[in-house]
Amino acid sequence: MSDALLLIDIQNDYFPGGRMELVGAEQAGQAASRVLARFRAAGLPVVHIRHESVRPGSTFFLPGTEGASIHPCVAPLPGEAVILKHYPNSFRETALLETLRGLAATRLTVCGMMTHMCVDTTVRAAFDLGFECQLVADACATRDLAFDGRAAAAAEVQVAFMAALGSVFAQVVNAADVKLP
Repeated sequence: MSDALLLIDIQNDYFPGGRMELVGAEQAGQAASRVLARFRAAGLPVVHIRHESVRPGSTFFLPGTEGASIHPCVAPLPGEAVILKHYPNSFRETALLETLRGLAATRLTVCGMMTHMCVDTTVRAAFDLGFECQLVADACATRDLAFDGRAAAAAEVQVAFMAALGSVFAQVVNAADVKLP
């Protein structure tokens, strides 16, 4: 089994002052940074995912803006893969699958933002592609959502998505409990 760390969309627009600030982004970024440090210290591969919004009407992660840049708390080092994507699924129309196969990765540790969108979609796709996933709950952030006149606070959204993903698609852990090979 070969492990790789997947950091999904930990980008400036999700942090305070950004165009789509998430609840708990700073804390999630700090947790992701701790996981990243452990992977680097162990000499394990790291793959950064960076989203650029090219859909008409997009309001954040706009190409060429500072908001679309990876946040400094998890800034890539030379030699670490950075995959550019335009859809919630990090595998869709990207080189992610080929990159992971090139690394002989079979187990992914996943940190990222937004839990209910790109993290959820990518973890489910990774599972369908045969990867074992370790999802780091406290290294993910989301936002308040509403549907049909009902609101769900970000903390409730986070719990619901971690419970759903943890039921089949991933082992859900906190940063302090991440298992390395």
